[in-house]
Amino acid sequence: MWRGSVALAQQARSATIRIGFARPGGGYTIETLPTETYVARVLAGEALRDSRPAALEALAITLRTFAEANRGRHRADGFDLCDQTHCQVVRAATAATERAAQATAGRLLLRDGAPASVYYSASCGGHTELPSNVWPGAEDPPFMPSRVDDACAGTPAWTASLDASDLMKALREAGFRGRRLEEMTIAGRNSSGRVARLRLRGLTPDTISGQDLRVAVGRTLGWQHIKSTAFDLHRSGDVYRFEGHGSGHGVGFCVIGSAHLAEAGEGAEAILARYFPGLTIGPPEVRTTAAPKSVAKPTLTAPSAVPPRPDVVVSLPAGDEGERQSIARLAARERDDLARALSVPAPSPITLRVHATTDEYEHSTGYAWFTSGALIDGELHLLPLAVLRDRGVLERTIRHELVHLMTDEALGHRPAWVREGAAIYFAGERPIPGGVPQRPAFRPEPRASCPSDAELLHPVSVGALSNAYARARACFAKQMAAGKDWKDVR
Repeated sequence: MWRGSVALAQQARSATIRIGFARPGGGYTIETLPTETYVARVLAGEALRDSRPAALEALAITLRTFAEANRGRHRADGFDLCDQTHCQVVRAATAATERAAQATAGRLLLRDGAPASVYYSASCGGHTELPSNVWPGAEDPPFMPSRVDDACAGTPAWTASLDASDLMKALREAGFRGRRLEEMTIAGRNSSGRVARLRLRGLTPDTISGQDLRVAVGRTLGWQHIKSTAFDLHRSGDVYRFEGHGSGHGVGFCVIGSAHLAEAGEGAEAILARYFPGLTIGPPEVRTTAAPKSVAKPTLTAPSAVPPRPDVVVSLPAGDEGERQSIARLAARERDDLARALSVPAPSPITLRVHATTDEYEHSTGYAWFTSGALIDGELHLLPLAVLRDRGVLERTIRHELVHLMTDEALGHRPAWVREGAAIYFAGERPIPGGVPQRPAFRPEPRASCPSDAELLHPVSVGALSNAYARARACFAKQMAAGKDWKDVR
């Protein structure tokens, strides 16, 4: 039995988690499972076949920790976690996975007594990766370092050949624009040797991160092609050949490496100490709160506890999940800043949905890809993060849609130029790094008319929208300069 009380283990066994099982035609069937049943079923989906008990137990603790730290990831959809690679793959449990789940019941990887935010991948390719190299803005905690993993030893090796036309299809789905991909080359690598950036001649934006390329190709052409960002790239005519090793993002626990370590006789605790140095293993910490004139009463932060509703609910596609905290912090910061600027209460919670592709964004919102963001039924919808970042408009787009959310009650029935003018005005007041104000590229004539609703709500092109935005901002700013409060602009 693992360290800890029998009572805590029994309590963990009775805990439940709400899982969304994807339906073939779309949507989810929601089921509530006992946590240890869920762990056994995820082990069947994520573990290397025929793994030794020590490897299964180490992975059981890892994926149980992942589940506890990510409860509510699908809160906006009405459940905790899905059964796909977006969260954790769920399959029918086996006798071996059930034994591993029960042998480790209730045990988590802890950081300061609470479930740590951990990751794992099929294979690190011989070198684990920093979270921030995969998901920009993510924390790089000391317990998930980037370092050589001789247990994995670079397996598996893989190759993939893709036509320029197929790559163009994947990049277009991800939001890149241009007539054809003229040339793709590796522009830089990070400290682990993985591809950090690639140059895309002929497209806009003209660069993409290695991870974003892997995700774009995976979503459109299948995940079996570019299995990791540890690759070399060669071109022959219109065919690009990828030669790489590893499988997945490479952050944290390596499933193949752990299996090799177990075969060599390592125990589960030693395996976890190797991949998560500094974390402890055990049930959640018992915290005490002093009661007046009595003995302090223990309060258990247990796996069955329902986490508090987050201030910002973020819905992300699979490839962006590591950015959940950084996007939530960004949205909360912009929301609070705007609340002060507008002198209105900060709305809470707010829901933000990032779409996997531009087509998905257009289908969900009814707006063209070049609008970047939209407010639909109180939810903020955004284009893929890779596109917004490469265009340098991620913060401004979130800020723009937050202004709509926070001013809708006062301006909802005003002309579109008032609503858009307010959003552009307040979204553009914060300077971008370097002190250059964010402003539309188009500069209106001094006597330019305010744009019509049709020009703003149904623009025919990027240029037409930029023109209408600039005129809307000019009309709005003119009244603000005259001393009007934003609520009185009309």
